[in-house]
Amino acid sequence: MSFDHLQEAIIAMKNPTVAGLDPKPEYVPMHIRKECYEKYGETLEGAAEAIYRFNCGLMDALCDIVPAVKPQSAYYERLGWRGMEMLERTIRYAKDKGFFVIADIKRGDIGSTAEAYSDGWLGTTKVGESTFSSFDADCVTLNGYMGSDSVNPFLKTCKALDKCAFILVKTSNPSSGELQNVAAGNGDTVYGLMADLIEQWGAGTQGKYGYTVAGAVAGATHPDELKQIRARMPHSFLLVPGYGAQGGTAEDVQYAFQDKGRGAIVNSSRGIICAWQKTGKDGMDYQEAARNAAIAMRDDICRFTTIE
Repeated sequence: MSFDHLQEAIIAMKNPTVAGLDPKPEYVPMHIRKECYEKYGETLEGAAEAIYRFNCGLMDALCDIVPAVKPQSAYYERLGWRGMEMLERTIRYAKDKGFFVIADIKRGDIGSTAEAYSDGWLGTTKVGESTFSSFDADCVTLNGYMGSDSVNPFLKTCKALDKCAFILVKTSNPSSGELQNVAAGNGDTVYGLMADLIEQWGAGTQGKYGYTVAGAVAGATHPDELKQIRARMPHSFLLVPGYGAQGGTAEDVQYAFQDKGRGAIVNSSRGIICAWQKTGKDGMDYQEAARNAAIAMRDDICRFTTIE
């Protein structure tokens, strides 16, 4: 799905947020872990099954209020092939529930390797005379700092299959400025040059709402830079990490949005999936806790941004 589909889902739900599905086994309530460990043992298989059940329960609780989910592949890769199989099942379940799925993979390789990543995460793979979709996400995150060679294979797939990508510009981590804020001549910065490149890479692919298939990642923890990026990238949809646990606020993220509250989506991971840890009910209420946290996040952001 392109950013048109994501924007329409945001408008329908009046909610510009995405729930990050970044689970460690210890984030899963004990009663779920216990059931899975009794069946599969305290093994990678047991952990993967526990996380899958947790993910499904979260998505059941959120599907009518949150338009998108963003599984971070690292949390699945750490469980080996069992985790990756479970990620595939998680994405399939998410799509069945109507979520827009952003696979947070941050790939950034070149040539045939980039093509292979694109085939696996967004496109198809041919086996003999048959063609298969593997992960079949709607969108991926990419690291474009190796240049257009690392991005073009994905954008080609996006154009062909009505999908899209978020490319790193100014990330939310504290050390991002070590590279991204380095002066690049004429008063510019490295992240500023990347912003311009992304606008160029996506040129000519604007959809109904004016956004190209090449979106950008811009962290909430750097609101001044976020303002500059929004002004500099009028045709790019923004993914905004850093809200909540990393210190970004609703007042900060308002600068990511354009007219009518369009063109951006804000991520929260632990703030939603770990909300049960703050209720004192041993996770028996994890679905209710996640739902309440997601609603609170939506309402917080909408104090400063009106979605129309």
